[in-house]
Amino acid sequence: MATRLVQITMKAHDDSALGRFWADALGWGVDSEGPGVTNLEPVGFSYPDPVAVCIDVVAGPEPKTVKNRVHLDLATTSTAHQAELTARLQGIGATLADVGQGNVPWTVMADPEGNEFCVLEPRPVYRDTGPVAAVVVDCTDPREMARFWGEAMDWTLHQVTDDLATMRSAQGVGPYLEFIRTPDTKSGWNRVHLDVRPYPGDDLAAEAARLRALGATDPGIDQSAIPWTVLVDPEGNEFCLLTPR
Repeated sequence: MATRLVQITMKAHDDSALGRFWADALGWGVDSEGPGVTNLEPVGFSYPDPVAVCIDVVAGPEPKTVKNRVHLDLATTSTAHQAELTARLQGIGATLADVGQGNVPWTVMADPEGNEFCVLEPRPVYRDTGPVAAVVVDCTDPREMARFWGEAMDWTLHQVTDDLATMRSAQGVGPYLEFIRTPDTKSGWNRVHLDVRPYPGDDLAAEAARLRALGATDPGIDQSAIPWTVLVDPEGNEFCLLTPR
């Protein structure tokens, strides 16, 4: 058994408005599975497919108080493209952000609800990822996160150091998942989290048990009303184990 990363979930005060921003930012389509949930995926996309990690924007009343521990890095093809994309994103509601990055070649921005993201300078490694270069997770121990997530999913590890771990789908397509060492620690429930899904025919309860054996834990919340399973990775980041599909 194994899972794969299929989407990220963002909490939002206004899921529809934030969904429209990200759809415009990425050139994706917008759908909704119900009130308070806005679904984003590439136009013509057949879910789930490793060529993209989709986005679910879910309404929630909790205010954003700290820097998110999960964010998106957007790919560009040239320095001109980076400048053009940055300007276009500002035109639809993004702002420049200072998270202590100093003088770096990428541009740190925030979406209309304050969620940080980066517009990267052109890098050959991201030339075929699509608009999202990587889903980035802050952590204190990239090696341990690579160990857990490398066993939790069937994605391929590309790099593991004390400061950075990267992986990509087993098919070698779509964005990367990256774990970057940061000095800050997790505070409160993450407003952006990973959603993973087992393959068709797998058993959800058995997969949850396997992930717990690898080091996942339960968040101690009532899950009786949801069909998926909420778990916590070894660094305390919540993630959802969706039903097999």
